[in-house]
Amino acid sequence: MIVLLSPAKRLLAEGSPAVSRFSLPENLKRSGELVERLRKYSPAKLAGLMGISPDLAQLNYRRFQEWTPEFSPDQAHPALLSFQGDVYQGLDAASLKPADLEWAQDHLRILSGLHGLLRPLDLMKPYRLEMGTALPVKRAKNLYAYWGDSLTQQINAALDALPHEAPLVLNLASAEYFKAVKPALLQANVVRVDFLEFKEGTYKPIQLFLKQARGYMARWIIQQRITRLEQLGSFAEQGYRFDEAASGESVLVFKRN
Repeated sequence: MIVLLSPAKRLLAEGSPAVSRFSLPENLKRSGELVERLRKYSPAKLAGLMGISPDLAQLNYRRFQEWTPEFSPDQAHPALLSFQGDVYQGLDAASLKPADLEWAQDHLRILSGLHGLLRPLDLMKPYRLEMGTALPVKRAKNLYAYWGDSLTQQINAALDALPHEAPLVLNLASAEYFKAVKPALLQANVVRVDFLEFKEGTYKPIQLFLKQARGYMARWIIQQRITRLEQLGSFAEQGYRFDEAASGESVLVFKRN
Protein backbone atom coordinates (compact mmCIF):
# COMPACT_ATOMS: atom_id res chain seq x y z
CA MET A 1 0.00 0.00 0.00
CA ILE A 2 1.11 3.53 -0.82
CA VAL A 3 -0.34 6.47 1.14
CA LEU A 4 -0.57 9.84 -0.63
CA LEU A 5 -0.45 13.18 1.20
CA SER A 6 -0.49 16.81 0.13
CA PRO A 7 2.35 19.12 1.21
CA ALA A 8 1.83 22.09 3.53
CA LYS A 9 2.36 25.82 3.15
CA ARG A 10 3.75 26.16 6.67
CA LEU A 11 7.35 24.92 6.88
CA LEU A 12 9.91 24.23 9.57
CA ALA A 13 11.46 27.59 10.46
CA GLU A 14 14.95 26.36 11.29
CA GLY A 15 16.77 23.34 12.61
CA SER A 16 15.69 19.77 12.02
CA PRO A 17 15.37 16.62 14.13
CA ALA A 18 18.30 14.29 13.51
CA VAL A 19 17.70 11.37 11.17
CA SER A 20 19.87 8.31 10.64
CA ARG A 21 19.69 8.64 6.87
CA PHE A 22 18.23 10.78 4.10
CA SER A 23 17.51 10.56 0.39
CA LEU A 24 17.44 12.97 -2.55
CA PRO A 25 14.30 13.84 -4.53
CA GLU A 26 14.03 11.81 -7.72
CA ASN A 27 12.93 14.77 -9.87
CA LEU A 28 15.60 17.36 -9.02
CA LYS A 29 16.41 18.08 -12.66
CA ARG A 30 12.77 18.86 -13.43
CA SER A 31 12.46 20.88 -10.23
CA GLY A 32 15.39 22.94 -11.46
CA GLU A 33 13.53 23.65 -14.71
CA LEU A 34 10.63 25.03 -12.70
CA VAL A 35 12.93 27.17 -10.59
CA GLU A 36 14.60 28.60 -13.71
CA ARG A 37 11.16 29.61 -14.97
CA LEU A 38 10.16 31.13 -11.63
CA ARG A 39 13.39 33.13 -11.39
CA LYS A 40 12.13 35.25 -14.28
CA TYR A 41 9.21 36.48 -12.18
CA SER A 42 9.56 39.64 -10.13
CA PRO A 43 8.20 39.60 -6.56
CA ALA A 44 5.12 41.49 -7.79
CA LYS A 45 4.50 38.93 -10.56
CA LEU A 46 5.02 36.06 -8.12
CA ALA A 47 2.40 37.61 -5.84
CA GLY A 48 -0.06 37.68 -8.73
CA LEU A 49 0.82 34.20 -9.96
CA MET A 50 0.50 32.56 -6.55
CA GLY A 51 -2.10 34.80 -4.95
CA ILE A 52 0.16 35.61 -1.99
CA SER A 53 1.08 38.75 -0.04
CA PRO A 54 3.97 41.01 -1.07
CA ASP A 55 6.02 39.82 1.92
CA LEU A 56 5.53 36.15 1.01
CA ALA A 57 6.29 36.95 -2.61
CA GLN A 58 9.56 38.63 -1.62
CA LEU A 59 10.49 35.64 0.55
CA ASN A 60 9.86 33.14 -2.23
CA TYR A 61 11.55 35.33 -4.83
CA ARG A 62 14.68 35.13 -2.68
CA ARG A 63 14.26 31.38 -2.23
CA PHE A 64 14.08 30.82 -5.98
CA GLN A 65 17.05 33.07 -6.67
CA GLU A 66 19.16 31.20 -4.11
CA TRP A 67 17.97 27.69 -5.00
CA THR A 68 20.57 25.20 -6.22
CA PRO A 69 20.19 21.48 -6.97
CA GLU A 70 22.90 20.60 -4.45
CA PHE A 71 21.05 19.24 -1.44
CA SER A 72 22.77 18.31 1.82
CA PRO A 73 21.53 17.92 5.43
CA ASP A 74 23.07 21.23 6.49
CA GLN A 75 20.96 23.20 3.99
CA ALA A 76 17.86 21.03 3.47
CA HIS A 77 15.62 18.91 5.68
CA PRO A 78 13.65 15.65 5.16
CA ALA A 79 10.25 16.40 3.66
CA LEU A 80 8.17 14.64 6.32
CA LEU A 81 9.89 16.73 9.01
CA SER A 82 9.82 19.99 7.03
CA PHE A 83 6.08 20.38 6.47
CA GLN A 84 4.28 21.86 9.49
CA GLY A 85 0.66 22.37 8.38
CA ASP A 86 -2.47 20.86 9.92
CA VAL A 87 -1.96 17.43 8.34
CA TYR A 88 1.59 17.28 9.66
CA GLN A 89 0.58 18.49 13.11
CA GLY A 90 -1.62 15.40 13.27
CA LEU A 91 1.14 13.20 11.88
CA ASP A 92 3.78 14.62 14.28
CA ALA A 93 6.68 13.06 12.38
CA ALA A 94 9.30 14.49 14.75
CA SER A 95 8.12 12.08 17.47
CA LEU A 96 8.24 8.99 15.24
CA LYS A 97 10.97 6.43 15.82
CA PRO A 98 13.72 5.94 13.21
CA ALA A 99 12.21 2.57 12.31
CA ASP A 100 8.87 4.29 11.67
CA LEU A 101 10.51 6.78 9.30
CA GLU A 102 12.24 3.94 7.48
CA TRP A 103 8.91 2.15 7.00
CA ALA A 104 7.25 5.40 5.87
CA GLN A 105 10.01 5.85 3.28
CA ASP A 106 8.64 2.84 1.41
CA HIS A 107 4.92 3.39 2.00
CA LEU A 108 4.22 7.13 1.94
CA ARG A 109 4.53 9.73 -0.81
CA ILE A 110 3.97 13.51 -0.70
CA LEU A 111 2.69 15.22 -3.85
CA SER A 112 4.53 18.47 -4.55
CA GLY A 113 4.18 21.27 -7.07
CA LEU A 114 7.95 21.82 -7.17
CA HIS A 115 9.24 18.27 -6.70
CA GLY A 116 6.43 16.20 -8.17
CA LEU A 117 6.64 13.35 -5.67
CA LEU A 118 8.61 13.28 -2.43
CA ARG A 119 9.52 10.38 -0.18
CA PRO A 120 9.49 11.13 3.56
CA LEU A 121 13.29 11.29 3.88
CA ASP A 122 13.89 13.22 0.65
CA LEU A 123 15.73 16.44 1.43
CA MET A 124 13.96 19.65 0.45
CA LYS A 125 14.63 23.34 0.77
CA PRO A 126 11.86 25.76 1.80
CA TYR A 127 9.62 26.66 -1.15
CA ARG A 128 6.12 27.74 -2.06
CA LEU A 129 4.54 26.38 -5.25
CA GLU A 130 1.01 25.00 -5.14
CA MET A 131 0.14 22.25 -7.61
CA GLY A 132 -2.79 24.31 -8.90
CA THR A 133 -0.54 27.23 -9.93
CA ALA A 134 -1.06 28.17 -13.59
CA LEU A 135 2.66 28.35 -14.33
CA PRO A 136 3.46 27.86 -18.03
CA VAL A 137 6.67 25.86 -18.52
CA LYS A 138 7.89 24.98 -21.99
CA ARG A 139 4.84 23.50 -23.77
CA ALA A 140 2.92 22.86 -20.54
CA LYS A 141 0.31 25.45 -19.58
CA ASN A 142 0.34 24.52 -15.88
CA LEU A 143 1.93 22.16 -13.38
CA TYR A 144 -0.58 19.37 -14.01
CA ALA A 145 0.47 19.31 -17.65
CA TYR A 146 4.14 19.71 -16.73
CA TRP A 147 4.19 16.63 -14.50
CA GLY A 148 1.89 14.69 -16.83
CA ASP A 149 1.95 10.92 -16.23
CA SER A 150 5.30 10.92 -14.47
CA LEU A 151 3.97 11.02 -10.90
CA THR A 152 1.62 8.12 -11.61
CA GLN A 153 4.53 6.14 -13.01
CA GLN A 154 6.57 6.81 -9.89
CA ILE A 155 3.71 5.64 -7.67
CA ASN A 156 3.47 2.45 -9.74
CA ALA A 157 7.20 1.94 -9.26
CA ALA A 158 6.79 2.35 -5.51
CA LEU A 159 4.01 -0.25 -5.55
CA ASP A 160 6.19 -2.64 -7.56
CA ALA A 161 8.84 -2.35 -4.86
CA LEU A 162 6.33 -3.83 -2.39
CA PRO A 163 5.61 -7.15 -4.17
CA HIS A 164 4.20 -8.92 -1.11
CA GLU A 165 1.63 -6.24 -0.32
CA ALA A 166 -1.81 -5.50 -1.75
CA PRO A 167 -1.71 -3.09 -4.73
CA LEU A 168 -3.54 -0.24 -2.97
CA VAL A 169 -3.22 3.54 -3.10
CA LEU A 170 -4.78 5.31 -0.13
CA ASN A 171 -5.63 8.88 -1.06
CA LEU A 172 -5.21 11.19 1.93
CA ALA A 173 -4.35 14.13 -0.33
CA SER A 174 -6.48 17.13 -1.22
CA ALA A 175 -8.43 17.30 -4.47
CA GLU A 176 -6.01 19.94 -5.81
CA TYR A 177 -3.04 17.63 -5.44
CA PHE A 178 -4.65 14.31 -6.33
CA LYS A 179 -5.56 15.83 -9.71
CA ALA A 180 -1.86 15.41 -10.54
CA VAL A 181 -2.33 11.62 -10.40
CA LYS A 182 -3.93 9.57 -13.19
CA PRO A 183 -6.01 6.94 -11.34
CA ALA A 184 -6.81 5.03 -14.54
CA LEU A 185 -3.08 4.40 -15.04
CA LEU A 186 -2.40 3.26 -11.49
CA GLN A 187 -1.75 -0.44 -11.14
CA ALA A 188 -3.71 -0.56 -7.91
CA ASN A 189 -7.06 0.01 -6.29
CA VAL A 190 -7.50 3.65 -5.27
CA VAL A 191 -9.38 4.40 -2.06
CA ARG A 192 -10.26 7.84 -0.68
CA VAL A 193 -10.91 8.51 3.00
CA ASP A 194 -13.60 10.94 4.22
CA PHE A 195 -13.64 12.25 7.78
CA LEU A 196 -16.95 13.72 8.96
CA GLU A 197 -17.88 15.65 12.11
CA PHE A 198 -21.32 15.76 13.74
CA LYS A 199 -22.54 19.34 13.66
CA GLU A 200 -26.00 20.91 13.65
CA GLY A 201 -27.71 17.54 13.50
CA THR A 202 -25.75 16.03 10.63
CA TYR A 203 -22.30 14.74 9.67
CA LYS A 204 -20.21 17.01 7.46
CA PRO A 205 -16.54 17.61 6.58
CA ILE A 206 -14.84 20.45 8.45
CA GLN A 207 -11.63 21.47 6.75
CA LEU A 208 -9.40 21.90 9.80
CA PHE A 209 -10.44 18.59 11.36
CA LEU A 210 -10.28 16.85 7.97
CA LYS A 211 -6.64 17.85 7.52
CA GLN A 212 -5.70 16.85 11.05
CA ALA A 213 -7.46 13.50 10.66
CA ARG A 214 -5.46 12.73 7.52
CA GLY A 215 -2.34 13.22 9.60
CA TYR A 216 -3.67 11.07 12.45
CA MET A 217 -4.43 8.26 10.03
CA ALA A 218 -1.06 8.50 8.29
CA ARG A 219 0.71 8.32 11.66
CA TRP A 220 -1.42 5.34 12.75
CA ILE A 221 -0.72 3.51 9.49
CA ILE A 222 3.02 4.06 9.93
CA GLN A 223 3.11 2.97 13.56
CA GLN A 224 0.84 -0.03 13.08
CA ARG A 225 2.45 -1.06 9.76
CA ILE A 226 -0.91 -1.18 8.01
CA THR A 227 -0.72 -2.66 4.49
CA ARG A 228 -4.21 -4.00 3.68
CA LEU A 229 -7.55 -2.36 3.00
CA GLU A 230 -9.43 -4.50 5.53
CA GLN A 231 -7.13 -3.28 8.32
CA LEU A 232 -8.10 0.36 7.85
CA GLY A 233 -11.55 -0.05 9.38
CA SER A 234 -9.98 -0.46 12.80
CA PHE A 235 -8.70 3.13 12.80
CA ALA A 236 -10.17 4.80 15.91
CA GLU A 237 -7.80 7.64 16.77
CA GLN A 238 -9.13 10.92 18.21
CA GLY A 239 -12.68 9.58 18.51
CA TYR A 240 -13.23 8.60 14.86
CA ARG A 241 -15.20 5.46 14.06
CA PHE A 242 -15.54 3.59 10.78
CA ASP A 243 -19.01 3.79 9.17
CA GLU A 244 -19.18 0.67 7.04
CA ALA A 245 -22.71 1.43 5.79
CA ALA A 246 -21.64 4.83 4.41
CA SER A 247 -18.44 3.45 2.87
CA GLY A 248 -17.93 1.76 -0.49
CA GLU A 249 -15.30 0.12 -2.66
CA SER A 250 -13.52 3.40 -3.40
CA VAL A 251 -14.25 5.46 -0.26
CA LEU A 252 -13.93 4.82 3.47
CA VAL A 253 -16.00 7.02 5.78
CA PHE A 254 -15.04 7.79 9.36
CA LYS A 255 -17.31 9.82 11.65
CA ARG A 256 -16.80 11.61 14.92
CA ASN A 257 -19.36 13.05 17.34
